[in-house]
Amino acid sequence: MYVERRSHLAPLIVWTRTVQIAGSARVLPDGCMDLIWSGDELIVAGPDTVAHPVENTPGTRYAAVRCAPGIGPALFGLPAHPLRDRRVPLADVWGGRDVRVLTERIAAAADPAAFLEHLAAERLREHDAAAARFAGAVVGELRAGADIATVAAEVNLSERQLHRRSLTAFGYGPKTLARVLRLDRALGLARGGVPAARVAAVAGYADQAHFARDVKALAGVPLRTLLSG
Repeated sequence: MYVERRSHLAPLIVWTRTVQIAGSARVLPDGCMDLIWSGDELIVAGPDTVAHPVENTPGTRYAAVRCAPGIGPALFGLPAHPLRDRRVPLADVWGGRDVRVLTERIAAAADPAAFLEHLAAERLREHDAAAARFAGAVVGELRAGADIATVAAEVNLSERQLHRRSLTAFGYGPKTLARVLRLDRALGLARGGVPAARVAAVAGYADQAHFARDVKALAGVPLRTLLSG
């Protein structure tokens, strides 16, 4: 069972998951980065460009915080692009000694998800406000359907500078980020029962075939399979 809530402390989603059925699953790209407690290890999930495969073991419990797009670097203290399409131990990012202490504390916590929420909020309290404004502006423009030149002008950068800043903030350039955000919106509509042709038009695809190709490229399976899983 998967449960999530929006944090009132920071730009985070707090989520928990208890695996009930064995099998394979896929985590779709969403522009976000997560700090995950797997029950015995703290893991950093970098920004994905394609679906990340997961093997489910019944009884496994996860607690995590998901950073809004562009916020992960402030939490983890490094640019997003070295973590792109990767899952790495937090000890590789923050250092083994600090993480050993955190691992002991979270293992003893009554509510691991709340523990992670407060930990992340504390670290984000000192984050670069300008970087957060940049991330928010870029994501907002791309979600509204703006082209790359318009986004660059909105944040007072050249397109080359925008690409470089986006690698640091999001893990990939603005064109890839736009595809990821568009797919996230489209799948939300499709899961709500909107017909595929209408989803394609509303989400900004050229046509239904374009939507289908993007789903297969980013999710790894056809839309019908994705919605039935």
